[in-house]
Formats: sequence, structure tokens, C-alpha cells
Amino acid sequence: MNVDVYGTLVAASLVLLLGNRLVAALPLLRRWTIPEPVAGGLVAALVLFGLHAFASVDVSFDASLQTPLMLAFFATIGLNANLASLKAGGPMLARFLVVVVGLLVLQNLVGIGLAYALGVDPLFGLLGGSVSLSGGHGTGAAWGKVFTEHHGLQSATEAAIACATFGLVMGGILGGPVAQRLLKRLGRGEGADVNADTDTAADAKGAAASQAFEAPKAEQPTTAAAFIETLTLIAISLAAGNLIASWLAGTPAELPAFVCVLFVAVLLANGLALAGRPVAAHAVALIGNVSLALFLAMALMTLRLWDLAALALPVFSILVAQTVLMVLYAMFITFRVMGANYDAVVLAAGHCGFGLGATPTAIANMQAVTARFGHSHLAFLVVPMVAAFFIDIANALVIKLFLALPIFST
Repeated sequence: MNVDVYGTLVAASLVLLLGNRLVAALPLLRRWTIPEPVAGGLVAALVLFGLHAFASVDVSFDASLQTPLMLAFFATIGLNANLASLKAGGPMLARFLVVVVGLLVLQNLVGIGLAYALGVDPLFGLLGGSVSLSGGHGTGAAWGKVFTEHHGLQSATEAAIACATFGLVMGGILGGPVAQRLLKRLGRGEGADVNADTDTAADAKGAAASQAFEAPKAEQPTTAAAFIETLTLIAISLAAGNLIASWLAGTPAELPAFVCVLFVAVLLANGLALAGRPVAAHAVALIGNVSLALFLAMALMTLRLWDLAALALPVFSILVAQTVLMVLYAMFITFRVMGANYDAVVLAAGHCGFGLGATPTAIANMQAVTARFGHSHLAFLVVPMVAAFFIDIANALVIKLFLALPIFST
């Protein structure tokens, strides 16, 4: 059964409404702060899995809107990035980047070690490590092709996509429970003044910039002119970013398209600010949150869960171990290194999102936490830039360093 682009948009909208109703109706989902797109998307994915398994019916959605929505989301992150605020939060951003790189290394060590212990090619350990988890679907598919063409690993791309799908699901599920556990450690509860002891200069300066994504359910007053102006900036970012990505393709400086889009949007926003024409923050917030919600709904409702069921036991075992590693790392490393306060709780939830899944999942995790427990301007300042920009560069370097090891030279 093929669903066209309009039917796909209708289905994604219904998934979001379903997620909203499920979170409102089920105390367990609220208690564990599961994001609404994740709740609705997983139900849809399970229904489709049931149709595939028991009725031999496969539903194919038109994914043509998914990439533009993802790129629009990253463009709004860039338009929302104030370089002065990023400079103020520089020390925390640098510290968080060190924490993130530490996880990249550990993911690959665990993956390779378990691959050896289970008697499979260690390249599968890299695929079940930072390649597909912190890297996501795009990075996983790209490296899977390299592993097949240059290392002779068959079905590497399919394994990478399956691993990334597993990570996307678990990243969206685990962020809330990890945050809940850490909040109990802090002795905080819903409605408490969670920001009372975490206001810093960087936090205060980043407050305005972070609001776009920190309060997704807040009303965003805007005008038609501001909305169209923002759409124009997003369109320019997408067009120029994709052009830059095509120029860099095949070179040592190759970057994913979304990183180039984000970079162009940062330049546009800060250039306009210097010229005395700042972007319309409310319009950026509105478009950004709508793009994020629809993208996540489409990504999750189109998951081929039967691909996960087809994972070989050794690879699945590696992924289970990586999930445990992510939880422990977020609770005992990310949380402690980032200050062991409320901001660190939100950062840990976000780290679960993109350490296993993707940047949109990280933002959704943090939104679910801050919607219940209060703002964390610092987290919404630091995570988008690290998860959407720096991690891809760091991950590429880490993967290449591991591939230089003697075990991969034969």
C-alpha cells in the first residue's frame, strides 16, 4: 500500500495528535517525560509492524517531505544561534564537547570489544558504535557504503540503518527516565524552582536565544510578514547549504547537508543582527517547532521495526550493551561533569537523544523535561550546536582513528 505525500502529511499530523492524547491520558508517559512525537510515532510503527507480520501488508509512505522538514529544523537552529550568547557559554560548550567525544570513543571500544568476544567482524562493532548511534542514519549509511566497498563487509549499509533505527527508538525513550532518575538524586520534583541555583552569566545571556525551542507549546505571536521573511531565510539556508554540501562532496572536508544548512543560517542570522535587522524570533520558534514535530512523527511512524527483528544476535547484543553504556554515561559522566545540577539533568536527557539517536530526538527529550520541571537556557544553548555541528566533525575524526588501528588494516 503506497501513501502519497498528502496522505503522509495527514498521517504525521494524526500521529502528533495521538501522541498528545496518549501523554495526556497515560500517567506513565508523563511520569517518564516521553516526548509526544515519540509516543504517537511508536504506536504507529507498532501498528505497521503488526500489519507486516500478521497480514502481510506493507505500508509505504512518501518520504519527500521528511528531508526538507529536517533541514528546516536545522535552519531554525542556526537562525536562533546568537554568536554572542555562544561565546558567553563557550566554557560549558567546550566541556560538553569533551564529554561527547568521550562517549564516541567508548561506544567504539565497547562495539569492537564485543564484536571480538562474539566472534564477528570488528567492523560490525564500529557500525554498532559511534558510526550509526551518535552518527545517525546519514552517517551510518555513508560509512556502511565505505565498509562494503573498501573493507568487503557485506550488508554493511543495511546493518548501519538497522542500528541507527534502534538508536533512534531508544534515544527517544530513555531521555525522560534518565532525567527523572537524576532529578530524584537532586531531590527535585515537578513544580520546584529548579533554576534557583543554576543561573549563570551564560545562562542569562542565552535565555532569549533558547526560548524558541524551550517552550514548544507556548503561543508564538507573529505576523504574516515576519512569517514570510523567516520562510525566506530558511529557504535561502536550505538552497545555499545544499549547494555548499554538493561542492564539498567527495573532498576531505565533506559534511552532511544539514551541517551546511545550519552554518549558512548562523551566518544569515548574525549578519542581519549586525545590520540592525534581527530575525523574527517568534516566527523562528513557530516554524522550528512545527518542523521538528512533523519530522519526528514521520521518522518514527515510518520505522521498519521488522528490520530490527532481523538483526543478527551478535549485533543486537552490541546494541543492548550500547544502550546500557549510554544510560550509565549520561548519569555518571555527563551529569557530573556538567555540574550535577538541573542544567546537567537536561543536558543528560539531550545527550541520550543524540548519543543514541539524532539531534531532533535530543531537542524533543529536553522539551519534554523542561515542560514539566522548568527552563534550562544553558542546555538549549549548548546541545543544538554540539549535536548538530561539532559532533559530526568529531565523529568523523574518531572513526578514522579507529580504522587506522592494525585490526582493520588487513
